[in-house]
Amino acid sequence: MHTSVLVIGLGRFGAAAARELMVLGHEVLAVDRDEAIVNEIAAEVTHAVQLDAADEAALRAIGAAEFEHAIVAISGDTEASIFATMALKKLGVPNVLAKAGSELHGAILERVGADRVVFAEREMGQRVAHSFAVRDVVDYLDVAPRFGIVKVRPPTSWVGRSLKDLDLAVRLNLTPIALRRGDGVTVNPHRDEVIRADDQVLLIGKDDRLEELGA
Repeated sequence: MHTSVLVIGLGRFGAAAARELMVLGHEVLAVDRDEAIVNEIAAEVTHAVQLDAADEAALRAIGAAEFEHAIVAISGDTEASIFATMALKKLGVPNVLAKAGSELHGAILERVGADRVVFAEREMGQRVAHSFAVRDVVDYLDVAPRFGIVKVRPPTSWVGRSLKDLDLAVRLNLTPIALRRGDGVTVNPHRDEVIRADDQVLLIGKDDRLEELGA
């Protein structure tokens, strides 16, 4: 379902989120206090506005209270991030996602009402670390402590063999949850599916078992 999203803070994280939301068909109001940054992204989003998002009156003036979703992606100014999150919740925005730079920052954001806090740098660091732990890894998603989803390019030993032959569920307690082939994705692929060299396989399981893929 397409909706309208207010994105506050147009650093790398905020700008990337705003652009991807547009690709997904949402309406995006992008906000930053730097006019040059606002002008740079203006043609790529629905609307772009220059203002200080820590100012509740300014947010009210642009209709922030009418949004169901907001992303506070302010970088480098913890105080502004906290005040913007607090102002959005005070205005009644139901769903506010806020980016945190530290555990303390994240705890404060939660206390002032953020519905979800993300640690973008930490999460990217985890993904990079797992790319070294597992050979041929494409991406990693943390699901729970020491438990995740990994997307891998199939080792040579997998090519031409079926998922049944590989028997990953029994050997490593890893469950294949999807198979990407070109632009197509097969969810919960059949055990008779034969792996090709250019496939990508998504597996879910404990991190220590995922790491055994690189052994």
